[in-house]
Amino acid sequence: MFPISDSDLKTRKRPIVNLTLIGLCTAAFVYELTLGDVEQIAFFYKYGLIPNEVAHGIDYGVLRLPSLDVDIASPIPNWATMFTSMFLHGGWLHFLVNMLYLWVFGDNVEERFGHLKYLVFYLAAGVAAVWLQVAVNSTSETPVIGASGAIAGVLGAYLLLYPFSRVRTLFIFVFIPLFARIPAIVLLGFWFFIQFFSGIGSLAPGMDEGGVAYWAHIGGFIVGIGVAGFYRLATRRRIRPGGPSTGPPGWPSDEQETPQYWRGRRL
Repeated sequence: MFPISDSDLKTRKRPIVNLTLIGLCTAAFVYELTLGDVEQIAFFYKYGLIPNEVAHGIDYGVLRLPSLDVDIASPIPNWATMFTSMFLHGGWLHFLVNMLYLWVFGDNVEERFGHLKYLVFYLAAGVAAVWLQVAVNSTSETPVIGASGAIAGVLGAYLLLYPFSRVRTLFIFVFIPLFARIPAIVLLGFWFFIQFFSGIGSLAPGMDEGGVAYWAHIGGFIVGIGVAGFYRLATRRRIRPGGPSTGPPGWPSDEQETPQYWRGRRL
């Protein structure tokens, strides 16, 4: 499933932080494309998060490949890779899917939280995501890279802030593209369902995770829901649609933010 747009929601402010995050990820990915295979591997080890390094304070200096030894000593502290790893991606599909999700869902969350708070939230969700991945497999020597954990936090926040926004989504069925408008609560709920059970499956002995940090996705998503829930309680805004807003003066009402087609509990 590939979300295309959420045209039910219109932003009134330019999402400068979301656009900047996409720009930084794009710049890092373009730089990766300029590297050779061995240089790219070294780059990921230097700036990606290696669970065994962070959890046990081990510093890797050399990666032994069949034909040569590669210098992978990181020029930054181990803890700093929690942040640099969020801007690296392991291939075109990884990069494009992440940026697509961030483009579709990030602008509305940024508008609700505000620019600075959104940036802090995004980075905090990314850090929490990688820490859960480290907790699940603290002895892994494979670099964890990608914005997926932080973006999962954005998805969790979006789910709670705009549960009934319909998202135009692309499906590929037997090589035939199909489009549908799906409520966020269904689309993102299904996305989390897949991540959670894939994460559970990855814990089984001998199971291969396929290079996907499912627990980072799970951790980021839970943080996103938690932060958005606290936000709505603190501002006294309803989590479910319907009725006038009880938030402070100046906030848009629930009538403004809830799509009209959901009135009377109709799909």
